[in-house]
Amino acid sequence: MTPQASTIFSLQTPKDISLTEIEAELHQIWQSYGITGEDGGLPAATRATTFTLVVYEPEETQYLLATLGFYNGPLDGILGPQMEAALRQVQRKYALPETGSATPETLAILREEFTKRQGNAANGDNSSSYSLNAPSPRIADEIALRNPCRIIALFPIAGEDEGVKAQVSAYCPIQKQSSSTLICCEYITLSGTAAALERIGGMIPALLIGGLPKFLWWKATPDPNNTLFKRLAAVCNNVIVDSCRFNEPESDLLRLEELVESGVPLADLNWRRLSAWQELTAEAYDAPHRCAALKEIDRVTIDYEKGNPAQALLFLGWLASRIGWLPVSYQKESGDYDITKIGFVAQDQRQVEAELGGVPVADIGEIIGDLIAIRLSSTNPQADCGTVICSETGGCMRMETHGGAQAAGLFQQVSSLSEQKAEALLSQQVQRWGRESLFEESLGVITKTFKLNN
Repeated sequence: MTPQASTIFSLQTPKDISLTEIEAELHQIWQSYGITGEDGGLPAATRATTFTLVVYEPEETQYLLATLGFYNGPLDGILGPQMEAALRQVQRKYALPETGSATPETLAILREEFTKRQGNAANGDNSSSYSLNAPSPRIADEIALRNPCRIIALFPIAGEDEGVKAQVSAYCPIQKQSSSTLICCEYITLSGTAAALERIGGMIPALLIGGLPKFLWWKATPDPNNTLFKRLAAVCNNVIVDSCRFNEPESDLLRLEELVESGVPLADLNWRRLSAWQELTAEAYDAPHRCAALKEIDRVTIDYEKGNPAQALLFLGWLASRIGWLPVSYQKESGDYDITKIGFVAQDQRQVEAELGGVPVADIGEIIGDLIAIRLSSTNPQADCGTVICSETGGCMRMETHGGAQAAGLFQQVSSLSEQKAEALLSQQVQRWGRESLFEESLGVITKTFKLNN
C-alpha cells in the first residue's frame, strides 16, 4: 500500500528573481511569515538548519531519450552527434520532420511516451506532461519530513544560451504527529544551458549555508573533467550518485573510481540497495563451521534484472574484497541473458569463477538492475558452503537448476524492501557523510576487473 503523501504548505510558491536577489528574497519569505505564523493560525516554521543539498538534474531531452531507449550515451547535457542521431530516430518513428534537434513537437512526444511508461495514462491523467524543469517540492519530500534544509536545484536545458534563470520557493510538509512546528525546505532553482550554469558555478558555493554539511546529488553521468562538477564536489562533504541510472555502467563505474582516487567523498545510492543481500550473506556464514568453509567457495552465480549490471558488479566486488579474491579474467557475452564471466584467484591460489546473468523481466520497475538471486557454492562436494539467496519476487528456480556439483545447503530470502527509491535512500544518506571504505574497496575490485580487457 502506498503511503499517503504529506500535505504541503507553501510559504512561497516559485518566484522568478535575479541571481543577485536570492538571499534577500529568502530572508524576506521568513520575515513576512514570522516566527509564529503569518496570522497566528499556523504553527511556527523552522528554517533550514541542518544541511544544504545541491541537486544536479540531467538535461531533460537527453534524459527522456535515454529512459525511452533511444540514447545510450552519457547524461552530460551535450547535444552532440549521438544525441542528434537519437532525435532523428524519434522523429522518423513518429513521422516528424527529421531535424535532429529538440523541436517542441519532438519533446512533446518524448514527454507523452515517458508519462505512458510511468503509468499515468492508465489512470486517465493526460493533463500533466512530464517536465524535469518544473519546480516542485517533490525532490525533497522524504528529506523535508525529517530535516529542514536548503535545496539548490540545477536544471541544464537545451536550446539557445539565454543566461541562467533563478527562482526561490519554500515548502513545509504538514505532519499530524508534529503539528506544533512546520519543518520547511528552502528551494533555489537555477536553470539554463549547461554552459550557462558552468559560467555561474563560482557563485553557487556562496549559496551553501555556512557551517552546515553540504551534499551534492549528481543525477547525471559523473564526469571528473566537468568544470561545474569539480567545483561543487570540492566544497561538498559528500557527492551522491545512483549507479542504477548509469547508461554505460562499465565506463561510469570507472569514472567513480577516478573520483575516489582523487579524494572525492563518494556515496552511491545503489550501493545502499545491497545492504539486505550483504547482511544475509554474512549471516549465512556466522556459524564457525560455515565460516571455515568460506575458503571452499569457488563458484558464484548472480542473477539481476537485465538492463544494468551495477548492483551485481558491486555485490561481487564486495564479496571478493571481503574474502580476498583477486580478479584475473573478464569476459562478456550478449544474448537473451547478458552473461558476464569473471575469474578470480583466492589467497590459497584456488581458481574462483563468477557468472553474472542479466535476466529479462516483463516489468523492470523503477530501479533498473535489481538483484534477483545469488548462489555461492563449491566444486568440492564435501564442502558445507552452499548458499542461495533470492528476492521474494524473483524466486530461485534458475539457481536450483543451475547449481553445479554442490547442492545449496542454505536457502534465504530477501524480503521486499519498501525504501529503495532514490529519494528515500537519499534521506538516509544525508544523515552521514565522508568516505565509505567498504564501497570504495568493492568499487576498486570491479574496476580492476574492467581494466583486464584494456
